[in-house]
Amino acid sequence: MDREIYFENEICEHGAAVFHYIYSLVRHKELAEDLYQEVLLSAYLALGQFEQRARLKSWMYTIALNKCRDYWRKEKGRQRFWQENACIYSNDYEASLLTEEYVIKKQADEAVEASIKELPARYQDPLLLFYFKDCSLAEISDETGIPLSTVKTRMKRGKEQLRPKLKMLAVQ
Repeated sequence: MDREIYFENEICEHGAAVFHYIYSLVRHKELAEDLYQEVLLSAYLALGQFEQRARLKSWMYTIALNKCRDYWRKEKGRQRFWQENACIYSNDYEASLLTEEYVIKKQADEAVEASIKELPARYQDPLLLFYFKDCSLAEISDETGIPLSTVKTRMKRGKEQLRPKLKMLAVQ
């Protein structure tokens, strides 16, 4: 029972500071309130495991940071879900483009692809995977077996060599 009274006193004394810490991380009042409630619940349920080598306040700050990280991880997953669905809808939109616009877009893509294929081979793969297969730099690195830093360098140099070719296409 002593721990519970200690916990209650600490919350009365430092609860506002913990809430403000959470709010400073997420910048949304309602979300900060929800996360604060989760922090209090988690701290209370784990109170028996709390070792008094540290202060309860710093322990709660750690729990708060972890709860925020958990939220961001979940949110990132949700955003990825919506982005993937947005891609599905954008493909539907692409299919519904007017025939003329679709043909023009297809010709432009073919011209860009042909320009990329004129580049040295070491620049072709990363650019084709990035622009036509929608691979991230990390995915390109995994797929080609090339270190990420090398992929970044080849992308940069490939784009530098591609830029004048595309300007010439635009002029024509």
